[in-house]
Amino acid sequence: MFPLLLVLLLALILFGAGFALKALWWIAVIVLVVWLLGFLVRPVGHGGRKGRWYRW
Repeated sequence: MFPLLLVLLLALILFGAGFALKALWWIAVIVLVVWLLGFLVRPVGHGGRKGRWYRW
């Protein structure tokens, strides 16, 4: 009985980790796209130069 519970627990952990990693990959892709769009669509700063799109 204990080995069966151990196998089921391991399968549950691996499934959860796989789902979390897949979700994190999608979040990383979305953040990358927003970051690249920020570089392409920057507001015009003083003197006609392109300004910074971030605050730091």
